[in-house]
Amino acid sequence: MVSKEVPFTKEKVQEIAEKYPTPFHLYDEEGILKNVEKLKEAFGILEGFQEYYAVKALPNPYILKILKNQGFGADCSSLPELVLAEKAGIVGENIMFSSNDTPAEEFVKAKELGAIINLDDISHIDYLEKHAGLPEMICFRYNPGALKKR
Repeated sequence: MVSKEVPFTKEKVQEIAEKYPTPFHLYDEEGILKNVEKLKEAFGILEGFQEYYAVKALPNPYILKILKNQGFGADCSSLPELVLAEKAGIVGENIMFSSNDTPAEEFVKAKELGAIINLDDISHIDYLEKHAGLPEMICFRYNPGALKKR
């Protein structure tokens, strides 16, 4: 079993709790950076590989800035996530925008930021074109359905 250690003491947490109201979250930047390096090492053999952090997993602007500084992009699925990415300095093709039942304003914002827009299926092209215009590059999710082979 892997042994995990908390990077701060009980006393340090109590000290922080006296200064900041609870509840609060503590993040281990050193631990985050170590995991980033492991990920980069694992995928470093793939030329041009780009990691997109799922903003919905932890929509924290400070964490986004840390990851941006390590070369990560942002995987966004809503307008608030697009805004968080933008505020963290993540723009252009460093944003992958994938969402379901997407309101027009979200497509407009994604296109404005230069994000890669990833559609659920080809039937959404007309909606995107009508409300935001077609970007130079577009992506689609692929579900092989009955064609899937094991």
